[in-house]
Amino acid sequence: MIRAVGLCLMMSGVFVSIGFSQEKPAPTDAEKAAMAEIRKVGGQVMELAQNDARLDVAYHLADGKIEDAQLASLKNLPKLAQLNVRGKDITDAGLVHIKDSKGLVRLHLERTKVTDAGLEHLKGLENLEYLNLYGTAVTDAGLKNLEGLKKLKRLYLWETKVTDAGVTAIKAAVPGLQVIRGVEPAKPAEAKPEEKKPEEKK
Repeated sequence: MIRAVGLCLMMSGVFVSIGFSQEKPAPTDAEKAAMAEIRKVGGQVMELAQNDARLDVAYHLADGKIEDAQLASLKNLPKLAQLNVRGKDITDAGLVHIKDSKGLVRLHLERTKVTDAGLEHLKGLENLEYLNLYGTAVTDAGLKNLEGLKKLKRLYLWETKVTDAGVTAIKAAVPGLQVIRGVEPAKPAEAKPEEKKPEEKK
């Protein structure tokens, strides 16, 4: 009886395993061509995990010059989840190539030439959770384009032209958003009143 129960459990485990195991769909010809173009200019393309076919694309370590034209291939990668163009010559025009990347969750734009106009192309990135704008010319006006991104959790604004008022506005529009503006200057320590020494007994 015990052996029979054990056998049934083993068999059910096999059936469960078979039922939930799904093969990842093979990349289309357009996706393969896009990945080849990215690697050709020194970019990297990797799947997020063995069981996660979404893509992490990084250009920041590429030796060659990366400009707006090199981002055109991204339009053919519907599984794009993470993109890093840190420190590259990307302008507002380059972001038009990712405006329809609905699956994008992390975007590194630090030290690029992106301005307020470029952030208009991010309005439709409904799943974006992380955005790094460190060292860009973005201002309060540009942040208004991000107010509809309700899944945004972390926004880096160190060395931008964003003011306290802009931070307050974006936080009010996106509940739970954490805004990082770099290391805040330490406040000077308040001088403590001098303690009177007890008078010595004569």
